[in-house]
Amino acid sequence: QTGSGTQTNMNVNEVLANLASQKLGGPVGMQRLVHPNDVVNMGQSSNDVFPTAIHVALAVSNHQKLVPALDKLITALDKKAREFADIVKIGRTHLQDATPLTLGQEFSGYVTQLKHARTVLNHVSPLLLELAIGGTAVGTGLNAHPEFGDRVAAQLNTQLDLPFSSAANKFAALAGHEPVAAFHGALKTLAAALHKIANDLRWAASGPRAGLGELSLPENEPGSSIMPGKVNPTQCEAVTMAAVQVMGNDAAIGFASASGAFELNVYKPLIAHASLQSVRLLADVMNSLREHCVDGIVANRERIAELVSRSLMLVTALAPAIGYDRAAQIAKHAHKEGLTLREAALKLGFVDEQTFDKVVDARKMLGESGA
Repeated sequence: QTGSGTQTNMNVNEVLANLASQKLGGPVGMQRLVHPNDVVNMGQSSNDVFPTAIHVALAVSNHQKLVPALDKLITALDKKAREFADIVKIGRTHLQDATPLTLGQEFSGYVTQLKHARTVLNHVSPLLLELAIGGTAVGTGLNAHPEFGDRVAAQLNTQLDLPFSSAANKFAALAGHEPVAAFHGALKTLAAALHKIANDLRWAASGPRAGLGELSLPENEPGSSIMPGKVNPTQCEAVTMAAVQVMGNDAAIGFASASGAFELNVYKPLIAHASLQSVRLLADVMNSLREHCVDGIVANRERIAELVSRSLMLVTALAPAIGYDRAAQIAKHAHKEGLTLREAALKLGFVDEQTFDKVVDARKMLGESGA
């Protein structure tokens, strides 16, 4: 169809005309009693109706589906953060061992990432409430009643319980799609956070015997058609794929939004399809991740404690007392000789037993937020 969505708009006009004709006791088709252009399309153009439909659909989907799914996922992760508050684990930077933190602290990071994404969504979503309706062909409102846009917005407010308004500048509403581009940018932000969180969860649950094995994810279905007993992190992988699709949609929407010419953007169907797909995907995968993964996550406390005890990065606590270079020597010597940090430190003579035991305590390395 054309980039203004004319074919979709006229199809709706014709269907409504047929329905109205039937209500009046008349036929459908070319002999119908209600004209699709003169009556149903009165005071309107595809150029203002289609972008209005995009905004309404996105605003309603965001309000009814996306935000509730996001709020529930935030609540579920926050519950896990509190449940895991006392579990000290080894941190990882660059996928290498780092200093310790609690599993609860790690999950609190996920919560805040999603809260940031929600803040961005809440900031830009009001732009969707401004509607192009009433601008007709080029934004001047030709052939429309001067109050048509305001009256349509008022009707939508009553029916959908959202504060829609007629856009103050209809020229921008027809020719540009910055509100949708901004809104979808917020969706991309959310997708990025979800991708990171899902990736962390599947890494932490890798194994069960040859991976990190810090978490156990719910076993929802068999994971392999050839390897008996194998279970895959299906929900996490679904999230990462959905996130990548949203990021791809964002690139398409950005290009499409930039491609208006004079008084009309002619990429509207693409923008509608990609943006609504992104909202649906994100809402669906957040609900699925929460219900089939996050709610059932179990921390493998023994495995986590084992990894903490074996980590060389606890030596970081010694650096203020003996200096960076000597602390590094202890870590390297322990790794090379297969010793514990304590054994290596005492063997090198850089610290006595009492000092080591006092300083190298994972729980003392958590910071105030880990107390």
